Amino acid sequence: MASSKDLPPSTKSYMKLFFESQFRTKPQQLPRGTNLCDRGMFSETNLISCSRRQLLRLPYKDQLADMASGSTSVAIVTGSNVGLGYEAARQLLSFNLSSLILAVRSVQNGELAATKLSKQYPKASIRVWSLDMASYQSIEAFAKRAGSDLARLDLVILNAGVGNVKFEVNNSTGHEEMMQVNYLSTMFLAILLLPVLKQRAPPNVPGRLSIVSSGLAFLAKIPEKNQAILTSLDKPDKFDPMTNYSVSKLLSHMFIYQLQDWVSAEDVVVNLVDPGYVKGTKLQRQVTGIGGAILWLLGAATARRVEHGASTYLDATISKGKESHRCYLADWRIQPFAPLLYTPHGKQLIEQVWRETLDEFDFVNARGILNSIASKE
Repeated sequence: MASSKDLPPSTKSYMKLFFESQFRTKPQQLPRGTNLCDRGMFSETNLISCSRRQLLRLPYKDQLADMASGSTSVAIVTGSNVGLGYEAARQLLSFNLSSLILAVRSVQNGELAATKLSKQYPKASIRVWSLDMASYQSIEAFAKRAGSDLARLDLVILNAGVGNVKFEVNNSTGHEEMMQVNYLSTMFLAILLLPVLKQRAPPNVPGRLSIVSSGLAFLAKIPEKNQAILTSLDKPDKFDPMTNYSVSKLLSHMFIYQLQDWVSAEDVVVNLVDPGYVKGTKLQRQVTGIGGAILWLLGAATARRVEHGASTYLDATISKGKESHRCYLADWRIQPFAPLLYTPHGKQLIEQVWRETLDEFDFVNARGILNSIASKE
């Protein structure tokens, strides 16, 4: 199967892609019998076929001991107290995931979500960890906790994101908040968790890391040449909600495109996943008044249900195999990257974005982290 990089760029208009995605694509679910309790979680067939006797028929005290030993499957989902993150967490548990970490900004809200999930899936271990995606310090602390507290880590879904309608600056970095959370902080957390996934996944089985993307990346407009990209959208007078959001998603395409020389699919399968236009996600909660009413009507007419959007996450992290490494997935299929990436100008931008991003993370020696896990092929 061709990778996103090898597929020809799409020549369809964004509206045609949107129409086909929302109205002509049939939602897909994981195959029946998929079971995430198995110690060798991801097989070469990308399906899980474990006997419940391995975990679910054990006495409860033995289940807890098994979890503590690190021999049962563990997943992290960020932004998982509401919307798509919560539904993805619920679906993972519905397939007998043994241990789940809800990574959330508000621990109180996370505990409420964990309580609801625990009532539905009382045999699972559900923990709430604090993670503020607006803070490098919080992200670094979270990654260190994962490295020290988890004997095993199978998959991570980086779902947390924001969709601001007004300009907000991140006080600790000076970047516009959507650029900070949706791109910089997300890539920062991804880099920090890559070594953990490589080291703590089951033997001979790659860890899985899926980063939430958006089709709006196809509409993104990048600044002119010879201009710093990461700071180009940090000025209040240049702020446009659609532009900043779409660019934050496009940069993720560029980062994943360039990741090929650093991460092997034998160690960690990394991909982007686009859930489509989904209602009930809370992403547009800042939009009120007439704008909010219009979005509600648009969502009612065109948006997917949240359970269908979340199923794209499970498809990317479980159903898809190594062929999805460094790919963009939408509508439950491997798709081409945003068209800009295939142009000569796009190739230059990819190099620039990669360089600026790693420069941003120099304070943790991001290049050294990537070198430590780089493919030796």
